[in-house]
Amino acid sequence: MAHIYLYSPSGAVRDKAGFRRALKRLQAQGHDVEVDPAALASHQRFAGDDDTRLAAIERAAASGAQVLLTTRGGYGLTRLLHRLPYEAMARSVEQGAAWIGLSDFTALQLAALARQGMPTWAGPALMEDWAGEQEPDDIMQACFDDLITGVGEGTGWRLPAADFKAHPWLAGEAGWAAEGAVLWGGNLSVLCALLGTPYFPAVEQGILFLEDVAEHPYRIERMLTQLLHAGVLGRQRAILLGSFNRYQLTPHDRGFNLQRVIDWLRGQVSVPVLTGLPFGHVPTKVMLPVGRPVDLYVQGREALMFWGD
Repeated sequence: MAHIYLYSPSGAVRDKAGFRRALKRLQAQGHDVEVDPAALASHQRFAGDDDTRLAAIERAAASGAQVLLTTRGGYGLTRLLHRLPYEAMARSVEQGAAWIGLSDFTALQLAALARQGMPTWAGPALMEDWAGEQEPDDIMQACFDDLITGVGEGTGWRLPAADFKAHPWLAGEAGWAAEGAVLWGGNLSVLCALLGTPYFPAVEQGILFLEDVAEHPYRIERMLTQLLHAGVLGRQRAILLGSFNRYQLTPHDRGFNLQRVIDWLRGQVSVPVLTGLPFGHVPTKVMLPVGRPVDLYVQGREALMFWGD
């Protein structure tokens, strides 16, 4: 199977039992799992101080592993963006390495894309997806396996009925397509934090996907407004929304919820806003090739995305 290198570029791993459980699961699948020496380091809320986490990324880039998998997200990578070993990371990709993660990992992904045009994968993280007491999600595991075996060529999902009320032309016989568009995005909060910096990719006519966790809908709208006023949203061919979860509405909201935000967004842009993308801080997630051209097709209620050669 695969040589997997586990490293911790962001938050500290507190659940040591979950870490061991996740490690055993990957090993039971036949993978050669190499654990970075600082994977369980701790400094304040981080997996070691900045130098420690930077050294872990450098070791990952030099490991020769097929898969470079983060242990978890949290916070910490934006502190390192001006020091990342971009050339070494890009060389590892040229040699066949896949950098995989989500959440705070979005900072590394977008910075690598902006600085080197380097593709990465939005996908699972060790603690998020293999450490729980329940078995890993079947779809997540299948998508991960497809990447490792080199047979992954795309993904798909069923669009909610609300998407057709907002975009009735999607239901036409001809459907809708965006071909050869660069897929990019990730965690909305992290992405917005990079706006106006050298680490924000200047993607034109791309497909932007977004997700977030523990952010109230009004904060989600505020971040989308920032991207709107900065001209980012209007320069895309489509906006894909994954999971936005683990937030709490209050009586003060008076009906202001996530769907209201989506409705508002659709009134601000002329491109399709498609929901239901199986990605985010949820068990069922697909693999997404950040920084690579993809073909997106909508036919009926089926959305299909292809990136295979």
